[in-house]
Amino acid sequence: MSNKQLEPLHIVIDFDSTFTKVEGLDELANIALQGNPKQKEIVSKIREITEKGMSGSYSFADSLRDRVALLSANRGHVDQLIAFLKGKISDSFNRNKEFIQEHAEQILIVSSGFKDFIVPVVQELGIPAENVFANTFNYDAEGNITGYDHDNLLSKDRGKVSLLQSLQLEGEVYVIGDGYTDYELREAGLANKFFAFTENVSRKVVVEKADHVVPSLDEFLYINGLSRAQSYPKSRIKVLLLENVHPHAVQAFKKEGFQVELLKGALDEAELIEKIKDVSILGLRSKTNLTKKVLEHPNAARLMCVGAFCIGTNQIDLAECENRGIAVFNAPYSNTRSVVELSIGLMVMLTRNIFEKSTRMHAGVWDKSATNSYEIRGKKLGLIGYGNIGTQISVIAEALGMEVYFYDTVDKLALGNAKKCSSLKELLNLADFVSLHVDGRKVNTNIIGKQEFSWMKDNVIFLNLSRGHVVEIPALVEAIKSGKVWGAAIDVFPYEPKTNDEEFINELRGLPNVILTPHIGGSTEEAQANIGEFVPAKLLQFMNNGSTYGSVNFPELQLPPLENAHRLLHIHQNVPGILAQINNVFAKYHVNIIGQYLKTTEKTGYVITDVAKEYSEEIVNELKLIDNTIKFRMLY
Repeated sequence: MSNKQLEPLHIVIDFDSTFTKVEGLDELANIALQGNPKQKEIVSKIREITEKGMSGSYSFADSLRDRVALLSANRGHVDQLIAFLKGKISDSFNRNKEFIQEHAEQILIVSSGFKDFIVPVVQELGIPAENVFANTFNYDAEGNITGYDHDNLLSKDRGKVSLLQSLQLEGEVYVIGDGYTDYELREAGLANKFFAFTENVSRKVVVEKADHVVPSLDEFLYINGLSRAQSYPKSRIKVLLLENVHPHAVQAFKKEGFQVELLKGALDEAELIEKIKDVSILGLRSKTNLTKKVLEHPNAARLMCVGAFCIGTNQIDLAECENRGIAVFNAPYSNTRSVVELSIGLMVMLTRNIFEKSTRMHAGVWDKSATNSYEIRGKKLGLIGYGNIGTQISVIAEALGMEVYFYDTVDKLALGNAKKCSSLKELLNLADFVSLHVDGRKVNTNIIGKQEFSWMKDNVIFLNLSRGHVVEIPALVEAIKSGKVWGAAIDVFPYEPKTNDEEFINELRGLPNVILTPHIGGSTEEAQANIGEFVPAKLLQFMNNGSTYGSVNFPELQLPPLENAHRLLHIHQNVPGILAQINNVFAKYHVNIIGQYLKTTEKTGYVITDVAKEYSEEIVNELKLIDNTIKFRMLY
């Protein structure tokens, strides 16, 4: 695809907090003062002066003089700084190394910092030393920094203005920087546009003066139609994360440059419709329902993918998401161990009546007795649902000496000595412990009710750590009060509070030998951290690469990395002839196809085509206009 040519455009780029994530002088002071008892105080003072200078509230010449005066550095410290700064190049500059190398002659680094450490760093991305304009240190015979060249234009107030005046650049000049001295080039009429760069730091006084605010180099390149590493600036992509998902998830998206909004609580339908406006990536847990009404609202038009930061997806209308080309991912394994351990622990606590005894101890009652306290060894465990969690419980319970029986509507291979029951009734007649581990499909609503409790043995111990709606609560209450159920542990409920501030109301409150937990089966630091890494990884693969491996509602494709090509992704209704129409468009414009991938479900087709970089822009429009197209996007 053709891009706007640079010539006769010159791009003037600041170094500190723009090309790199940090301020060079500040970091040099930090390195040089290692071991000095006044290190923190001096570095803090230098950073304070830097900020005042960058915001325009402090004379630059005075700022430079005062900061260098506070240094106590030498060439060895500068060498350490260079090594440090090479690892601190701004992410978006590293991403667009190819653009920088290709157009290095038209890129000027104009900085009030020092060539001594700037030149080796920018050369990493292909910018020649002669295109770097900055100050220089003075050294004594032992290599100690004694000052700087005061005759250098860039050591003076409005030094960048004087420098650019002396260069007499022809053509358009665009300036990218984070400081007030960068804006002065625009103010002086030496630059056609000033782009306030906010990837690393955002200064209000600078942002207010800018022609454009760019949170990354990708955004600058996108605005000006220049070639770039990303087909779209990720700063334009909004991510909405609900229900206080793990910080790892927030970090993963922010590291990629996305806009991220995190809300602690769940949202109801009306609230979600309001908040989903312009959102492309939605992350939620079990309390927020993504309904058809939400999905068909115009506010949801930009939604591309959804991450369920949990095992279940029954809170999401998967069919409607598929109809709209929205891929949904979940975390089917990340918190299974946490649920398994809690289940085993609850069995032990209930058989030993630990909860009741602990409560009485806190009230000052010493009740040392073995009455109604039992081991779980030798008891029969009945598992309803033999999936990822059920099978792990089966193995651990057997290792503890329990006899394991299971019932599942899907034929499953028994692990160890576990025995499969042919019916739910058979399992309930056998089990001393009944533990539910089924999914949240509507067909599982109230699968345990009055009749099922009647099939259970007297004094059974009952656990539900699956879904709230699978147990008829009044029937469970009756079974506990009658003594049919001797002890129960319930972690999930038909209605759960949206936030920690809402009161939990349920008929099970206050019943004896009943342990109630607030849906924390998978809520361990390890599990939430795993989920916070697993789900974003799937969503980012889809956004960055087009891969849908692990999606619960979409054709699954694991795609190779995108290299030296543009990737065109076409989502459509699965009707005959679509692939032929797509390839006819490519043939019409003589496009060189590097690779092509196709996968379908009953309703949806997903065609990914990697093509050579040069092609007509009309191709995109024609692909979008193919009948039965749901969504189309490009990656490069």
